[in-house]
Amino acid sequence: MRIPTRLHYGWIVAAVTFVVIAITAGVRAAPGILIVPLEGEFHWSRATIAFSVSVNLLLYGAVGPFAAAVMDRFGVRRTMTIALTLTAGAVALSPMMREAWQLILLWGVVVGLSCGVIGSYLAAYIATRWFVRRQGLVVGVLTGANAAGQLLFLPSLASLAMYSGWRTMCLVVAAFVVALVPVLFLLMRERPEDLGIAPYGDPRGPRPVTLVRGNPVTVAFSALSDGMRSRDFWLIAGGFFACGASTQGLIGTHMIPACVDHGLSEVVGAGLLAAVGVFSFIGGTLSGWLSDRWDNRYLLFWYYGLRGLSLLYLPFAFDLSFVGLAVFCVFYGLDWIASVPPTVRLLRGVVGSERTGIMVAWITVIHQIGGASAAYLGGLLRISYGSYQEAFMLSGLLCIVAAFMVLFIGAGRRRGEAVTAAAQ
Repeated sequence: MRIPTRLHYGWIVAAVTFVVIAITAGVRAAPGILIVPLEGEFHWSRATIAFSVSVNLLLYGAVGPFAAAVMDRFGVRRTMTIALTLTAGAVALSPMMREAWQLILLWGVVVGLSCGVIGSYLAAYIATRWFVRRQGLVVGVLTGANAAGQLLFLPSLASLAMYSGWRTMCLVVAAFVVALVPVLFLLMRERPEDLGIAPYGDPRGPRPVTLVRGNPVTVAFSALSDGMRSRDFWLIAGGFFACGASTQGLIGTHMIPACVDHGLSEVVGAGLLAAVGVFSFIGGTLSGWLSDRWDNRYLLFWYYGLRGLSLLYLPFAFDLSFVGLAVFCVFYGLDWIASVPPTVRLLRGVVGSERTGIMVAWITVIHQIGGASAAYLGGLLRISYGSYQEAFMLSGLLCIVAAFMVLFIGAGRRRGEAVTAAAQ
Protein backbone atom coordinates (compact mmCIF):
# COMPACT_ATOMS: atom_id res chain seq x y z
CA MET A 1 0.00 0.00 0.00
CA ARG A 2 1.32 3.43 -0.93
CA ILE A 3 1.99 5.63 2.11
CA PRO A 4 1.31 9.36 1.62
CA THR A 5 4.43 11.44 2.05
CA ARG A 6 2.81 14.87 2.16
CA LEU A 7 0.45 16.38 4.66
CA HIS A 8 -2.85 17.31 3.06
CA TYR A 9 -3.14 21.12 3.07
CA GLY A 10 -6.61 20.84 4.56
CA TRP A 11 -4.99 20.07 7.92
CA ILE A 12 -2.94 23.29 7.70
CA VAL A 13 -6.08 25.29 6.91
CA ALA A 14 -7.84 23.57 9.83
CA ALA A 15 -4.91 24.43 12.16
CA VAL A 16 -4.93 28.11 11.13
CA THR A 17 -8.70 28.23 11.55
CA PHE A 18 -8.35 26.64 14.99
CA VAL A 19 -5.94 29.36 16.14
CA VAL A 20 -8.11 32.17 14.72
CA ILE A 21 -11.25 30.81 16.40
CA ALA A 22 -9.39 30.31 19.70
CA ILE A 23 -8.11 33.89 19.83
CA THR A 24 -11.46 35.43 18.84
CA ALA A 25 -13.06 33.23 21.52
CA GLY A 26 -10.69 34.84 24.00
CA VAL A 27 -11.87 38.26 22.82
CA ARG A 28 -15.52 37.27 23.20
CA ALA A 29 -14.89 35.88 26.70
CA ALA A 30 -13.37 39.17 27.90
CA PRO A 31 -16.72 40.92 28.69
CA GLY A 32 -17.32 38.40 31.48
CA ILE A 33 -14.13 39.70 33.11
CA LEU A 34 -15.05 43.35 32.47
CA ILE A 35 -18.46 43.30 34.19
CA VAL A 36 -17.24 43.79 37.77
CA PRO A 37 -14.42 46.32 37.01
CA LEU A 38 -16.69 48.47 34.84
CA GLU A 39 -19.46 48.29 37.40
CA GLY A 40 -17.03 49.45 40.10
CA GLU A 41 -15.30 52.23 38.13
CA PHE A 42 -18.15 53.77 36.16
CA HIS A 43 -21.09 52.65 38.33
CA TRP A 44 -22.91 51.30 35.31
CA SER A 45 -25.63 48.83 36.26
CA ARG A 46 -25.07 45.15 35.63
CA ALA A 47 -28.10 45.17 33.32
CA THR A 48 -26.49 47.92 31.19
CA ILE A 49 -23.23 46.01 30.88
CA ALA A 50 -25.13 42.78 30.20
CA PHE A 51 -27.04 44.62 27.47
CA SER A 52 -23.77 45.32 25.64
CA VAL A 53 -22.96 41.62 25.88
CA SER A 54 -26.40 40.69 24.55
CA VAL A 55 -25.89 43.06 21.58
CA ASN A 56 -22.52 41.40 20.98
CA LEU A 57 -24.04 37.91 21.04
CA LEU A 58 -26.94 38.90 18.81
CA LEU A 59 -24.78 40.54 16.15
CA TYR A 60 -22.20 37.75 16.42
CA GLY A 61 -24.86 35.37 15.19
CA ALA A 62 -26.75 37.71 12.87
CA VAL A 63 -23.76 38.50 10.66
CA GLY A 64 -22.89 34.83 10.10
CA PRO A 65 -25.05 34.02 7.04
CA PHE A 66 -23.93 37.18 5.25
CA ALA A 67 -20.29 36.56 6.23
CA ALA A 68 -20.52 33.06 4.75
CA ALA A 69 -21.97 34.49 1.52
CA VAL A 70 -19.26 37.18 1.42
CA MET A 71 -16.60 34.48 1.85
CA ASP A 72 -18.10 32.57 -1.06
CA ARG A 73 -18.06 35.72 -3.17
CA PHE A 74 -14.83 37.48 -2.18
CA GLY A 75 -12.71 34.83 -0.46
CA VAL A 76 -12.08 33.40 3.00
CA ARG A 77 -8.63 34.91 3.54
CA ARG A 78 -9.61 38.46 2.63
CA THR A 79 -12.81 38.42 4.68
CA MET A 80 -11.19 36.95 7.81
CA THR A 81 -8.25 39.37 7.62
CA ILE A 82 -10.55 42.41 7.56
CA ALA A 83 -12.58 40.99 10.45
CA LEU A 84 -9.50 40.48 12.64
CA THR A 85 -8.28 43.99 11.90
CA LEU A 86 -11.61 45.50 12.98
CA THR A 87 -11.61 43.38 16.14
CA ALA A 88 -8.14 44.56 17.11
CA GLY A 89 -9.10 48.19 16.51
CA ALA A 90 -12.23 48.02 18.67
CA VAL A 91 -10.46 46.31 21.57
CA ALA A 92 -7.51 48.73 21.38
CA LEU A 93 -9.90 51.71 21.65
CA SER A 94 -11.63 50.28 24.74
CA PRO A 95 -9.31 51.91 27.33
CA MET A 96 -10.63 55.31 26.18
CA MET A 97 -14.25 54.44 27.09
CA ARG A 98 -16.01 56.87 29.41
CA GLU A 99 -19.71 56.39 28.62
CA ALA A 100 -21.93 53.31 28.48
CA TRP A 101 -22.82 53.91 24.82
CA GLN A 102 -19.13 53.57 23.96
CA LEU A 103 -19.10 50.11 25.59
CA ILE A 104 -22.17 49.13 23.57
CA LEU A 105 -20.63 50.49 20.35
CA LEU A 106 -17.17 48.92 20.71
CA TRP A 107 -17.89 45.61 22.44
CA GLY A 108 -21.51 45.22 21.43
CA VAL A 109 -21.54 46.35 17.80
CA VAL A 110 -17.98 46.31 16.39
CA VAL A 111 -16.59 43.29 18.27
CA GLY A 112 -19.90 41.47 17.84
CA LEU A 113 -19.92 41.95 14.07
CA SER A 114 -16.21 41.37 13.45
CA CYS A 115 -15.99 38.26 15.64
CA GLY A 116 -19.23 37.06 14.07
CA VAL A 117 -17.47 36.89 10.71
CA ILE A 118 -15.27 34.24 12.38
CA GLY A 119 -18.30 32.69 14.01
CA SER A 120 -19.56 29.27 14.99
CA TYR A 121 -20.53 28.48 11.41
CA LEU A 122 -16.86 28.59 10.35
CA ALA A 123 -16.13 25.09 11.69
CA ALA A 124 -18.74 23.58 9.36
CA TYR A 125 -17.78 25.93 6.51
CA ILE A 126 -14.12 24.87 6.55
CA ALA A 127 -14.81 21.20 7.27
CA THR A 128 -17.29 20.72 4.42
CA ARG A 129 -15.04 22.56 1.94
CA TRP A 130 -11.75 20.79 2.78
CA PHE A 131 -12.79 17.37 4.13
CA VAL A 132 -14.89 14.41 3.05
CA ARG A 133 -13.43 11.92 5.51
CA ARG A 134 -13.08 12.94 9.17
CA GLN A 135 -15.62 15.71 8.63
CA GLY A 136 -17.42 15.22 11.95
CA LEU A 137 -14.11 15.06 13.81
CA VAL A 138 -12.88 18.28 12.20
CA VAL A 139 -16.14 20.06 13.08
CA GLY A 140 -15.75 18.88 16.68
CA VAL A 141 -12.13 20.00 16.97
CA LEU A 142 -12.74 23.41 15.35
CA THR A 143 -15.77 23.96 17.53
CA GLY A 144 -13.58 23.03 20.48
CA ALA A 145 -11.30 25.93 19.55
CA ASN A 146 -13.80 28.18 21.34
CA ALA A 147 -13.15 26.20 24.50
CA ALA A 148 -9.40 26.34 23.90
CA GLY A 149 -9.64 30.12 23.69
CA GLN A 150 -11.31 30.24 27.09
CA LEU A 151 -8.70 27.90 28.54
CA LEU A 152 -5.77 29.94 27.24
CA PHE A 153 -7.07 33.44 27.86
CA LEU A 154 -9.61 33.60 30.70
CA PRO A 155 -7.42 32.91 33.76
CA SER A 156 -4.51 35.02 32.52
CA LEU A 157 -6.76 37.88 31.41
CA ALA A 158 -8.62 37.82 34.73
CA SER A 159 -5.31 38.01 36.62
CA LEU A 160 -4.11 40.79 34.35
CA ALA A 161 -7.33 42.77 34.89
CA MET A 162 -7.09 42.30 38.66
CA TYR A 163 -3.42 43.26 39.08
CA SER A 164 -2.75 45.62 36.15
CA GLY A 165 -6.21 46.93 35.36
CA TRP A 166 -8.81 46.18 32.71
CA ARG A 167 -7.28 48.72 30.29
CA THR A 168 -3.99 46.82 30.20
CA MET A 169 -5.94 43.63 29.62
CA CYS A 170 -7.66 45.15 26.58
CA LEU A 171 -4.35 46.26 25.06
CA VAL A 172 -2.84 42.78 25.52
CA VAL A 173 -5.86 41.19 23.80
CA ALA A 174 -5.56 43.65 20.91
CA ALA A 175 -1.87 42.79 20.52
CA PHE A 176 -2.65 39.07 20.23
CA VAL A 177 -5.20 39.74 17.50
CA VAL A 178 -2.83 42.00 15.56
CA ALA A 179 -0.06 39.36 15.70
CA LEU A 180 -2.41 36.81 14.14
CA VAL A 181 -3.27 38.86 11.04
CA PRO A 182 -0.07 38.17 9.01
CA VAL A 183 -0.16 34.46 9.94
CA LEU A 184 -3.69 34.17 8.59
CA PHE A 185 -2.88 36.10 5.43
CA LEU A 186 0.17 33.94 4.62
CA LEU A 187 -1.23 30.46 5.34
CA MET A 188 -4.97 30.54 4.62
CA ARG A 189 -6.16 29.23 1.24
CA GLU A 190 -9.61 29.39 -0.34
CA ARG A 191 -10.28 25.79 -1.40
CA PRO A 192 -8.36 22.59 -2.20
CA GLU A 193 -8.99 22.91 -5.93
CA ASP A 194 -6.90 26.10 -5.97
CA LEU A 195 -3.92 23.91 -5.02
CA GLY A 196 -4.78 21.21 -7.54
CA ILE A 197 -5.89 18.73 -4.88
CA ALA A 198 -9.20 17.18 -3.83
CA PRO A 199 -10.80 17.56 -0.39
CA TYR A 200 -9.29 15.17 2.13
CA GLY A 201 -10.68 11.68 1.61
CA ASP A 202 -12.40 12.42 -1.73
CA PRO A 203 -11.42 9.65 -4.18
CA ARG A 204 -12.80 11.54 -7.18
CA GLY A 205 -9.90 13.98 -7.34
CA PRO A 206 -10.12 17.78 -7.81
CA ARG A 207 -13.50 18.97 -9.04
CA PRO A 208 -14.40 22.04 -11.10
CA VAL A 209 -15.01 25.07 -8.90
CA THR A 210 -18.35 26.83 -9.24
CA LEU A 211 -17.82 30.46 -8.30
CA VAL A 212 -20.67 32.14 -6.45
CA ARG A 213 -22.10 35.18 -8.17
CA GLY A 214 -24.68 37.71 -7.16
CA ASN A 215 -25.39 39.83 -4.12
CA PRO A 216 -24.28 38.05 -0.90
CA VAL A 217 -27.36 39.35 0.92
CA THR A 218 -29.65 37.86 -1.73
CA VAL A 219 -27.76 34.56 -1.64
CA ALA A 220 -28.04 34.37 2.16
CA PHE A 221 -31.77 35.07 2.25
CA SER A 222 -32.44 32.68 -0.63
CA ALA A 223 -30.81 29.86 1.36
CA LEU A 224 -32.85 30.77 4.44
CA SER A 225 -36.08 30.81 2.42
CA ASP A 226 -35.43 27.28 1.23
CA GLY A 227 -34.52 26.05 4.71
CA MET A 228 -37.59 27.57 6.38
CA ARG A 229 -39.85 25.27 4.38
CA SER A 230 -38.58 22.28 6.34
CA ARG A 231 -39.97 21.47 9.78
CA ASP A 232 -36.74 19.66 10.59
CA PHE A 233 -34.85 22.92 10.08
CA TRP A 234 -36.97 24.57 12.79
CA LEU A 235 -36.55 21.64 15.18
CA ILE A 236 -32.77 21.79 14.75
CA ALA A 237 -32.77 25.58 15.09
CA GLY A 238 -34.97 25.43 18.20
CA GLY A 239 -32.49 23.12 19.87
CA PHE A 240 -29.69 25.49 18.94
CA PHE A 241 -31.63 28.40 20.52
CA ALA A 242 -31.59 26.51 23.82
CA CYS A 243 -27.89 25.76 23.27
CA GLY A 244 -27.02 29.44 22.92
CA ALA A 245 -29.14 30.47 25.90
CA SER A 246 -27.55 27.89 28.18
CA THR A 247 -23.89 28.40 27.18
CA GLN A 248 -22.57 31.73 25.90
CA GLY A 249 -25.60 33.72 27.00
CA LEU A 250 -25.88 32.59 30.60
CA ILE A 251 -22.77 30.72 31.78
CA GLY A 252 -20.29 32.49 29.50
CA THR A 253 -21.57 35.93 30.54
CA HIS A 254 -22.67 35.51 34.16
CA MET A 255 -20.59 32.69 35.66
CA ILE A 256 -17.81 34.99 36.89
CA PRO A 257 -20.20 37.57 38.45
CA ALA A 258 -22.17 34.71 40.04
CA CYS A 259 -18.95 33.44 41.63
CA VAL A 260 -18.23 36.94 42.96
CA ASP A 261 -21.77 37.03 44.44
CA HIS A 262 -20.91 33.88 46.41
CA GLY A 263 -17.63 35.21 47.80
CA LEU A 264 -15.23 33.84 45.18
CA SER A 265 -12.76 36.03 43.33
CA GLU A 266 -12.90 36.85 39.63
CA VAL A 267 -9.74 34.81 39.10
CA VAL A 268 -11.38 31.76 40.65
CA GLY A 269 -14.47 32.29 38.49
CA ALA A 270 -12.32 32.62 35.38
CA GLY A 271 -10.43 29.47 36.39
CA LEU A 272 -13.70 27.57 36.66
CA LEU A 273 -14.72 28.76 33.19
CA ALA A 274 -11.32 27.73 31.90
CA ALA A 275 -11.91 24.28 33.38
CA VAL A 276 -15.21 24.19 31.51
CA GLY A 277 -13.18 25.01 28.41
CA VAL A 278 -10.78 22.09 28.99
CA PHE A 279 -13.56 19.55 29.30
CA SER A 280 -15.66 21.09 26.53
CA PHE A 281 -12.74 20.64 24.13
CA ILE A 282 -12.59 16.96 25.13
CA GLY A 283 -16.37 16.64 24.89
CA GLY A 284 -16.58 18.41 21.52
CA THR A 285 -13.85 16.27 19.98
CA LEU A 286 -15.41 13.06 21.32
CA SER A 287 -18.83 14.18 20.08
CA GLY A 288 -17.40 14.76 16.61
CA TRP A 289 -16.10 11.19 16.61
CA LEU A 290 -19.45 9.85 17.84
CA SER A 291 -21.44 11.88 15.30
CA ASP A 292 -19.72 9.96 12.49
CA ARG A 293 -20.97 6.69 14.00
CA TRP A 294 -24.23 7.11 15.99
CA ASP A 295 -27.77 8.40 15.47
CA ASN A 296 -27.35 12.16 15.93
CA ARG A 297 -30.90 12.69 17.23
CA TYR A 298 -30.23 10.53 20.27
CA LEU A 299 -26.86 12.18 20.83
CA LEU A 300 -28.59 15.58 20.98
CA PHE A 301 -31.28 14.20 23.31
CA TRP A 302 -28.67 13.14 25.85
CA TYR A 303 -26.57 16.29 25.44
CA TYR A 304 -29.43 18.73 25.99
CA GLY A 305 -31.03 16.64 28.72
CA LEU A 306 -27.83 16.27 30.75
CA ARG A 307 -27.00 19.96 30.27
CA GLY A 308 -30.41 20.88 31.63
CA LEU A 309 -29.89 18.73 34.72
CA SER A 310 -26.46 20.27 35.34
CA LEU A 311 -27.95 23.79 35.23
CA LEU A 312 -30.68 22.81 37.68
CA TYR A 313 -27.89 21.58 39.96
CA LEU A 314 -25.70 24.70 39.66
CA PRO A 315 -27.49 26.96 42.23
CA PHE A 316 -26.93 24.25 44.85
CA ALA A 317 -23.30 23.76 43.77
CA PHE A 318 -22.43 27.23 45.06
CA ASP A 319 -23.44 26.04 48.56
CA LEU A 320 -21.35 22.87 48.35
CA SER A 321 -17.96 24.62 48.50
CA PHE A 322 -15.46 24.69 45.67
CA VAL A 323 -15.79 20.92 45.14
CA GLY A 324 -19.44 21.30 44.15
CA LEU A 325 -18.53 23.83 41.48
CA ALA A 326 -15.66 21.65 40.24
CA VAL A 327 -18.11 18.77 39.70
CA PHE A 328 -20.38 21.10 37.74
CA CYS A 329 -17.50 22.34 35.56
CA VAL A 330 -16.42 18.81 34.62
CA PHE A 331 -19.95 17.60 33.87
CA TYR A 332 -21.14 20.76 32.16
CA GLY A 333 -17.88 21.25 30.28
CA LEU A 334 -18.09 17.85 28.59
CA ASP A 335 -21.51 18.92 27.30
CA TRP A 336 -20.80 22.59 26.42
CA ILE A 337 -20.10 22.25 22.69
CA ALA A 338 -20.89 18.57 22.22
CA SER A 339 -24.18 19.48 20.53
CA VAL A 340 -22.50 21.15 17.54
CA PRO A 341 -21.18 18.15 15.51
CA PRO A 342 -24.49 16.19 15.56
CA THR A 343 -26.39 19.40 14.81
CA VAL A 344 -24.22 20.07 11.74
CA ARG A 345 -24.62 16.51 10.47
CA LEU A 346 -28.39 16.56 10.96
CA LEU A 347 -28.61 19.88 9.16
CA ARG A 348 -26.52 18.55 6.31
CA GLY A 349 -29.07 15.76 5.89
CA VAL A 350 -31.84 18.36 5.62
CA VAL A 351 -30.27 21.02 3.33
CA GLY A 352 -27.47 19.13 1.52
CA SER A 353 -23.71 19.53 1.69
CA GLU A 354 -23.48 22.55 -0.65
CA ARG A 355 -25.56 24.75 1.65
CA THR A 356 -24.43 23.35 4.98
CA GLY A 357 -22.04 26.24 5.73
CA ILE A 358 -24.52 29.04 5.13
CA MET A 359 -27.38 27.20 6.87
CA VAL A 360 -25.20 26.53 9.91
CA ALA A 361 -24.66 30.30 9.90
CA TRP A 362 -28.43 30.83 9.91
CA ILE A 363 -29.09 28.51 12.83
CA THR A 364 -26.19 30.25 14.58
CA VAL A 365 -28.26 33.44 14.31
CA ILE A 366 -30.97 31.66 16.28
CA HIS A 367 -28.31 30.27 18.65
CA GLN A 368 -27.11 33.81 19.35
CA ILE A 369 -30.65 35.17 19.76
CA GLY A 370 -30.96 32.61 22.54
CA GLY A 371 -27.59 33.70 23.92
CA ALA A 372 -28.42 37.41 23.76
CA SER A 373 -31.79 36.83 25.45
CA ALA A 374 -30.22 34.83 28.27
CA ALA A 375 -27.40 37.35 28.76
CA TYR A 376 -29.82 40.26 29.19
CA LEU A 377 -32.48 38.31 31.09
CA GLY A 378 -29.82 36.94 33.44
CA GLY A 379 -28.79 40.51 34.33
CA LEU A 380 -32.42 41.55 34.89
CA LEU A 381 -33.19 38.53 37.07
CA ARG A 382 -30.03 39.20 39.10
CA ILE A 383 -31.25 42.76 39.77
CA SER A 384 -34.81 41.66 40.52
CA TYR A 385 -34.09 38.70 42.81
CA GLY A 386 -30.56 39.38 44.02
CA SER A 387 -29.17 36.11 42.64
CA TYR A 388 -28.85 34.06 39.46
CA GLN A 389 -30.81 31.07 40.77
CA GLU A 390 -33.95 31.81 38.72
CA ALA A 391 -31.90 32.31 35.55
CA PHE A 392 -30.07 28.99 36.00
CA MET A 393 -33.33 27.14 36.67
CA LEU A 394 -35.12 28.57 33.62
CA SER A 395 -32.18 27.74 31.38
CA GLY A 396 -32.08 24.17 32.68
CA LEU A 397 -35.78 23.65 31.97
CA LEU A 398 -35.35 25.07 28.47
CA CYS A 399 -32.61 22.51 27.73
CA ILE A 400 -34.83 19.65 28.88
CA VAL A 401 -37.60 20.83 26.52
CA ALA A 402 -35.04 20.96 23.68
CA ALA A 403 -33.92 17.41 24.49
CA PHE A 404 -37.37 16.01 23.75
CA MET A 405 -37.93 18.32 20.79
CA VAL A 406 -34.94 17.04 18.78
CA LEU A 407 -36.29 13.49 18.91
CA PHE A 408 -38.94 14.56 16.39
CA ILE A 409 -36.39 15.42 13.69
CA GLY A 410 -37.27 13.25 10.71
CA ALA A 411 -40.71 12.29 12.10
CA GLY A 412 -43.42 12.12 9.45
CA ARG A 413 -41.10 10.89 6.72
CA ARG A 414 -40.88 7.35 5.56
CA ARG A 415 -38.97 5.29 8.12
CA GLY A 416 -35.92 4.79 5.90
CA GLU A 417 -35.62 8.47 5.06
CA ALA A 418 -35.81 9.48 8.71
CA VAL A 419 -33.14 7.02 9.78
CA THR A 420 -30.85 8.06 6.91
CA ALA A 421 -31.19 11.78 7.72
CA ALA A 422 -30.53 11.17 11.41
CA ALA A 423 -27.45 9.09 10.67
CA GLN A 424 -26.08 11.77 8.34
